Amino acid sequence: MEIIVANTQVDGGGLMKIAVMALSGGMDSTSLLLRLLNEGYQVYCISYEYGQKHRIEIDRSILNIEYLNSKGMNVVHKIVDLKSAMGIFNSSLLDNGSVIPEGHYEEEQMKSTVVPNRNAIFSSIIYGYALSIAVKENQKVIIALGVHSGDHAIYPDCRPQFYTALEHAFQIGNWDSEKVSFELPYIDGDKETILKDALVSCEDLSIDFDTIFANTNTSYNPDQYGRSSGKSGADIERILAFNAIGRVDPVEYVDTWEVVLSNAIAVEIKHKDEYYREKLTDLQYMVTRQGGTERAYTGIYDGEKRDGIYRCICCEHVLFTSENKYDSGCGWPAFHSEGEGAGIRRIPDSSMGMLRVEVRCSNCDSHLGHVFEDGPRAYGGERYCINSASLDFEEGLN
Repeated sequence: MEIIVANTQVDGGGLMKIAVMALSGGMDSTSLLLRLLNEGYQVYCISYEYGQKHRIEIDRSILNIEYLNSKGMNVVHKIVDLKSAMGIFNSSLLDNGSVIPEGHYEEEQMKSTVVPNRNAIFSSIIYGYALSIAVKENQKVIIALGVHSGDHAIYPDCRPQFYTALEHAFQIGNWDSEKVSFELPYIDGDKETILKDALVSCEDLSIDFDTIFANTNTSYNPDQYGRSSGKSGADIERILAFNAIGRVDPVEYVDTWEVVLSNAIAVEIKHKDEYYREKLTDLQYMVTRQGGTERAYTGIYDGEKRDGIYRCICCEHVLFTSENKYDSGCGWPAFHSEGEGAGIRRIPDSSMGMLRVEVRCSNCDSHLGHVFEDGPRAYGGERYCINSASLDFEEGLN
């Protein structure tokens, strides 16, 4: 790989901001690269060849670096060969490993794709590179990584506490460590958040979004032609994210977009159903997941008078506060308005031989109840008639 010599001086004699990052060739790290370029950083990228079955991700990263540099971005790219060291590890992600599992990315079998200590090894190399640049240029350097909340369930080395501890260890073990710091801009986000961020960066940089993301690989098991399977956990997560932002994924799949999207949605529905069956009581599941209704005057929050907030029982999204609640005498908890930022969805409902408006949680699509036009006029005249089984109350947080 040809290395481009970066000029850290900018017009006027000031120092350019410098970032060092891991570029896998997937959508997360590629989005991060775009974000850093959009923020005006001189970016140094490291890609790792560690015996992964999906080595095509490195080829894709090279294509994107070439594309960005053709647009005048001046990105430095190094490829580090770790095959001999990490080839002795056990993981289904590696050439000598078992078959990569299919299914949801948060399911237990996906733990077989964990490569032991991978991010500690990668981060150690990145830190050494960043510190070397920082000392040579006598300026601060950030290490930017594209880890996100969707990684936390299966990959322990993608969690914030891991990087907090790792950065502390590096600071103890190195001179001049005050010159280097970690930045994890996506740590609380998900792939949908990441793609939305990339859309902004592409627009600002006048870069074609589809060209960039066609040159990425997320699949752990692409075929011999480099086409994504659409069935690994990583594929499912990516497909759902593109669908969430209303775009067709430009990467090539073995099947059509319609087929892989249908499969991803089915996998997500099945996973959520299994999760909620375990998390909820029978009544809560019947109400929130099957659109049922608890019997009048039986709900635990119908007569609730304490100050506090009401969250969705499924996802903890804030729906109402005690200030929104009033005694309607209808037999279910009644609210004259929703809490700030609740964004409760309204759906026409013609079931039970009548026309009503169903209300659902905007965050997880749980059924909550219905809204009627017989509420207090002082607050707009609406009554949210909500099942207690769909709510979780927290006292004193109002």
